Amino acid sequence: MRRWAVSAVCAALLAAAGTGTASAATDPRQAALEAAVQAGNVGMIAAAADPAGRWRGRAGIGDVVTGAKPDTGGRFRVGSVSKTFTATLVLKLAAKGRLGLDEPVAKYLPGLLPYPEPITVRQLLQHTGGVPRDLAPQYTWTTAEEVDTERFVHFGEVEAIHDSTVQPLLFPPGTSWSYSNTGYNVLALLVEKLTGRRFEQVLADWITGPLHLADTFLPRDFPLVPRPAVRGYEQLYPAPRGLTDVTVYNLSRYFGAGNIISSAADLNRFLHALLGGELLPPGLLAQMKTTVPWPGQGGLVGYGLGLMRISLSGICGPGAPDVWGHAGDVPGYSTWSMSDEAGTRGITVAATPDLSASPAAASGRVLAMVTEFCRPAVAGAQARALQLQAALR
Repeated sequence: MRRWAVSAVCAALLAAAGTGTASAATDPRQAALEAAVQAGNVGMIAAAADPAGRWRGRAGIGDVVTGAKPDTGGRFRVGSVSKTFTATLVLKLAAKGRLGLDEPVAKYLPGLLPYPEPITVRQLLQHTGGVPRDLAPQYTWTTAEEVDTERFVHFGEVEAIHDSTVQPLLFPPGTSWSYSNTGYNVLALLVEKLTGRRFEQVLADWITGPLHLADTFLPRDFPLVPRPAVRGYEQLYPAPRGLTDVTVYNLSRYFGAGNIISSAADLNRFLHALLGGELLPPGLLAQMKTTVPWPGQGGLVGYGLGLMRISLSGICGPGAPDVWGHAGDVPGYSTWSMSDEAGTRGITVAATPDLSASPAAASGRVLAMVTEFCRPAVAGAQARALQLQAALR
């Protein structure tokens, strides 16, 4: 998606709202949230879990109509963090012997993809299959206003894939890397084909049920966010028109790539279980964490099988740790959910707006995530954080 500037109206709302208490600001994570709101985010929540205990923070406004504060226990659209859930289900199928990661996806879903070149399951998981990123332009938003007016458009699972793969492959499979939402829609359909059940049922039986993730579900066409942490906003029209509330939305176009709703506590619990070895056998978890470089990130970001690895040395300096997890961006919501490699220390940050956030607002929410693990200190830390956020566009 293209980025649209946040209007002066939004900035005025933030200035009028204020942020958290002075005592909360002594925590560097809370200070980072408040700085990110001052930079242009409307509302933010964060939750962290580590050996020292659990922490929650919030800043800004959760509802610009009522003035309510963000709800740290509320739900939000997690965007591409959904990919880690989808990848985990696919890897569970591999663990059960139901699929081979290096088998062509056409073996299991014959005729779905129009390309003669074989594309493997692993290549879809790792974004090396060359599959187009998103819907072809004639089927999706092309202006900011359309993000508002097309919010209730339904896409069937096969339809969303077809409306993307009318475009040619970006490169021969296995020869390069390019982020693909379409590839993860294919993977979700693969889960359904091999289990004979709907994706959300498999998600509940294999992940959210056993882990007691009560806030996490796949809504498909259901447009509401029950008990939202913050309402999702975008600046979709020129000033003086204010923010547009896009909380209510049908994101069926991102069936397996970005349609899940969850909470910060649930995402932290999920990464703790995944990286701690509760969900996958050691060999498959090791494959999930085997990364290829994310182009344009100077070797500091790698992508495994539905899992991002970020070296924080580019923001905090030498000796800073690597963190694992995923980020997500959909209309109204930006999410970062990251953990240390063992799953013992993690944080989830959710913010609004997403598509129309200013560069300063976008980098501020990345820095709020980073502060759980190290203190941003190197020259250009803000620019490096913005580069990370921009990579997901």
